[in-house]
Amino acid sequence: MNLKALVYGVEITKLSPILYYAGNGEEIKVGDLVLVNTDMGLDVGKIVSGPKELTFEEIGYEVTSIIRKLNEEDLKIYEENKKMARKVKEVTEIKSKELGLPMRILSARYAFDRTKIIVYFGSDTRVDFRELVKELAKEFKARIELRQIGIRDEVKMIGAIGLCGQITCCSRFLRKFDSIKMEMAKTQQMLINTAKISGRCGRLMCCLAYENAFYENELKCIPNEGSTIDYENTPARVITVNAFLKQVTLQIIENNQPVMVKLPFEYFKN
Repeated sequence: MNLKALVYGVEITKLSPILYYAGNGEEIKVGDLVLVNTDMGLDVGKIVSGPKELTFEEIGYEVTSIIRKLNEEDLKIYEENKKMARKVKEVTEIKSKELGLPMRILSARYAFDRTKIIVYFGSDTRVDFRELVKELAKEFKARIELRQIGIRDEVKMIGAIGLCGQITCCSRFLRKFDSIKMEMAKTQQMLINTAKISGRCGRLMCCLAYENAFYENELKCIPNEGSTIDYENTPARVITVNAFLKQVTLQIIENNQPVMVKLPFEYFKN
């Protein structure tokens, strides 16, 4: 028997992984700001789902309770913390340049009780930031954590416009990154032009995964373009495969002349 808990989904930062917490007896709804315990210490999160029942196996960790909904005093502290975090970002940018560190300072945030500050940065190389940490700790009288994030997370954090003209998926709705492989582009019969299938992060576009299952399902048992197959005891070259028309075009030779033959996908799946 799987034990279940009635939990709320909490988002600590925009599109961060959802953390689950039990209620505390207050009336809580989606959109409410709440105070919770995280690895950062006391932190503010937004309710994005719940209440709903999940098994402990689905959650994967011991569930703690929401401390409280933010009251007026909490909201004031929260807003002040955001202002102070912007100041931390500005100072970190200045000091990192003074120290000659190859860092792109992305954002900063305070723990609710202001005992800890996390500064997120991107870099194309490893950075020895020990001296920077000392200077920031002296300046802000708090424990400093400099956290380097990957290029995909960097674009997710700062936002960008994709090749489609829309805001990038990662900064609009994706909470986690799936593994994207070149085989997906090949399966979807795309021209393998790196510039056309790479996102603003320089990695393969996340959207390559969205329709991949459709193509994999439709193209089961279908010969690949450029391959040679046997068609009615005659060698035939596969010229095109159209997943939307569900049609394969073959070229055969009759009387020393090339002849095009169009076949439905059902021909290969029977």
